[in-house]
Amino acid sequence: MTEQLTEEQIQTWAREAFQQANQFLAKEGVLFDTVVTEECRYLAPLVAVWKIKAMDSKMYWVVTGDLPTDFTLADNAEDARGALRYFSMRWQIKAENLLQNNDKGDASQTSYAQLLADRAEKIYLLQENERLWG
Repeated sequence: MTEQLTEEQIQTWAREAFQQANQFLAKEGVLFDTVVTEECRYLAPLVAVWKIKAMDSKMYWVVTGDLPTDFTLADNAEDARGALRYFSMRWQIKAENLLQNNDKGDASQTSYAQLLADRAEKIYLLQENERLWG
């Protein structure tokens, strides 16, 4: 059974998750401008979904947490819930492709595909949970 996080622990986790999102975007060549706070959602310590406006005025959804950090154009999802659904589908497809194209039996590729599939399933279940989005 997991312990309940304090408000301070939740805020610290959210800050770190946000920094992780910005660092990831920077590595991908996307420079942060502002965050659309009212559209972001997080469930510490599992997942955070950030809506970020870049310096080039493009909008992105970024997912961070206990899963691979990833991003997509905001046009691919209407809201944070939709972004989780989008990433879930994308990761399921990517995991399947990795497994099918792993001719050499690369253990790290297999492990990453399994991680993607597992997290895809978990975030799908989160976005399906009406209590979290009501």
